[in-house]
Amino acid sequence: QVQLVESGGGSVQAGGSLRLSCVASGYTYSSNLMAWFRQAPGKEREGVAGIYIISSRTYYVDSVKGRFTISQDSAKNTVYLQMNSLKPEDTATYYCAARTGTALWYSPGSYNYWGQGTQVTVSS
Repeated sequence: QVQLVESGGGSVQAGGSLRLSCVASGYTYSSNLMAWFRQAPGKEREGVAGIYIISSRTYYVDSVKGRFTISQDSAKNTVYLQMNSLKPEDTATYYCAARTGTALWYSPGSYNYWGQGTQVTVSS
């Protein structure tokens, strides 16, 4: 079992920055990919960024490329999401997720473990 705890959400003005953190505990070495998803009210959960634990290969949804950076600190079992140049459309609850299987990285159904979510609100 893997437990994921997110932090770092908040309210910022457009153009601002936030850094989200996700600390993993438990059977962490069973996971091969960790990702950040977001969900706005009335919308489906969307994959924002993913990172393979071993290779550190990263993936991003087109709407955040060049603005968001996913990274990991293996010693701390922590994955980060640095969000710069935030826009009002980035407003959502952001979730950290981990999985042991294989599938397209942005497929939420392929993830075994989820955090509780952290709210990000960007005002114009």
